[in-house]
Amino acid sequence: MRKALRGFLSLAVLIGTVSATGASVGAASAADATAIRSAGADRSADATADIKDRILAIPGMSLIEEKPYAGYRYFVLNYTQPIDHRNPSKGTFQQRITLLHKDTSRPTVFYTSGYNVSTNPSRSEPTRIVDGNQVSLEYRFFTPSRPAPADWSKLDIWQAASDQHRVFTALKQIYSENWLSTGGSKGGMTATYFERFYPKDMDGVVAYVAPNDVVNKEDSAYDRFFENVGTKECRDRLQGVQREALIRRDPLEKKYKEYAETNGYTFNTVGSLDKAYEAVVMDYVWAYWQYSLLADCDTIPADAKTAPDQAIWDSIDNISGFSAYADQGLNTYTPYYYQAGTQLGSPDIKQPWLGNLSRYGYQPPRNFVPSSIPMKFQPSAMRDVDTWVKHNATRMMWVYGENDPWGAERFHLGKGAQDSYIYTVAGGNHGSKVAGLAADEQAKATADILRWAGVAPAAVQSDPAKAKPLAPYDARLDKRDVTSERRQGPALRP
Repeated sequence: MRKALRGFLSLAVLIGTVSATGASVGAASAADATAIRSAGADRSADATADIKDRILAIPGMSLIEEKPYAGYRYFVLNYTQPIDHRNPSKGTFQQRITLLHKDTSRPTVFYTSGYNVSTNPSRSEPTRIVDGNQVSLEYRFFTPSRPAPADWSKLDIWQAASDQHRVFTALKQIYSENWLSTGGSKGGMTATYFERFYPKDMDGVVAYVAPNDVVNKEDSAYDRFFENVGTKECRDRLQGVQREALIRRDPLEKKYKEYAETNGYTFNTVGSLDKAYEAVVMDYVWAYWQYSLLADCDTIPADAKTAPDQAIWDSIDNISGFSAYADQGLNTYTPYYYQAGTQLGSPDIKQPWLGNLSRYGYQPPRNFVPSSIPMKFQPSAMRDVDTWVKHNATRMMWVYGENDPWGAERFHLGKGAQDSYIYTVAGGNHGSKVAGLAADEQAKATADILRWAGVAPAAVQSDPAKAKPLAPYDARLDKRDVTSERRQGPALRP
């Protein structure tokens, strides 16, 4: 049960400025930052006070729970945020935050997945590398961090970046050492957008497997990717299973109907069981390469034409998940599909090996958002970010997986970029990390992260090849099981 707020954040705190073209790009004014620091100072004891008391002295911050973890303090918190950062008088909502506290003398990593926040202790890779604190933020409009009533027009990348900016500004008074932002997939996109709109906040950015769909209607890069990924043998196996799932639509949809009735699944948002079935099947090849490795191809039926219906069903379900496009599977991800259909863009691949078997093609995000929520695509949003990155990226790093389809459209650096890098993990999927890079690249990337965080040991400063994470591996804190994500929602999401 959430506890009552310890204090209200003044609604007068407004951040950001709006450019002449309508894109908000500013940082908080000096007066705004001073207001937050002063308010916190008035309610907090000196730096020797208990860290929980110092955190809860921040106006608008309240405690949901504290969970014990050896070597850390771990807090699940709520923070009062304006629904609209341009017009804070329009109301507020509670945004969940978790804080893995190591020591205020250590650097802090600002993490977001771009989705819900986990309330169990964990560390992102940069947090382990720098042996620091970690602040994790739930993305606005993912429940329970959703305004009520929900004005969906306030779900955009600038509003979300402004959420991060206010959290950073509030916590910087306590965690005064260097800050890095990070995230994987949509979280990597989020870290990039945060830097674009508030480039003075962070000392470095580490973005993992972050798609960059600059021109939403031009997706040929994905088609080229699927023509060459992995081996022909593996591609043939996957394509064969996908074809059979559409050829055997009648018997498998009968099974799907029984499955849905047993589990209480409905299909009001997508429109019909048939549309949901095909959406799952159309995701199959993409989802395989997103979550699996080439070595896993032995688990795919070698001769789909002679495989029994159950084998086809099991393979599709294990990789794409038949619950994905039921209302119950889509509800959690409504904010993602809304953003995909308004700013982020979404893939539309041809999959020519299916011939005329598909009835609907790759369905657009509009099909996965309740019709009561209005959507209009803004083609300038990603072009703006892409242009900014090429000309202004400073102390930014992107890590991609060679066999991850989301990396087919990625960020690129231009002449204006400084101290910024792009890496690719050989054979890597959507879970690719710095630790998967070739030894020399891994050391260079680790050394840069340590340098940006201000904690590079003297030996690393003189020889980056000696760089390694400062904190030992912790199986509970550091394990990210990317394969489990396919069971948590629609496969085709970053």
